[in-house]
Amino acid sequence: MHLEGSCHCGAIAFSVESAEPYPFMRCYCAICRKTAGSGGYAVNLGADFRTFKLIRGKRHLRVYQAQIEREGKTESSSGQRHFCARCGSALWLYDPSWPELIHPHAGAIDTPLPTPPAFVHMMLGSGAAWAEPEGRPGDARFDAYPDCSLAEWHERRGLHAAAGE
Repeated sequence: MHLEGSCHCGAIAFSVESAEPYPFMRCYCAICRKTAGSGGYAVNLGADFRTFKLIRGKRHLRVYQAQIEREGKTESSSGQRHFCARCGSALWLYDPSWPELIHPHAGAIDTPLPTPPAFVHMMLGSGAAWAEPEGRPGDARFDAYPDCSLAEWHERRGLHAAAGE
């Protein structure tokens, strides 16, 4: 599925192809909540990095790499969170550990997205107490990472979108 996205002020615009366009996975970790979450969570989509195009706004684009505590040491996350320096909109996450993928924030996508048949709530173990997961009865909930990836979730449900849709 072809996706068009932008920041709130319009300084940055991008496009990308996504086979995983259903905005189903809500991440409640402190990083997502504080950098992109408005309901106490952030929603990322899966997309093909090779198809990513920055249409405009390179000079307004900034990258944040969160600091993580691991085994008593502070280190930079490998995830690169891209945002607009003018309006602060969270746009996408890129992690060189998975160079073929890019994860646009659903909230930055201007293309109408399909309604997911279910939701997955992840990283609840590090979520804020006030950010109680909303959703549907039977939604999957995980204290840490879910039991499947974005691609696997779409595949299991027959929801992969064709390029250019």
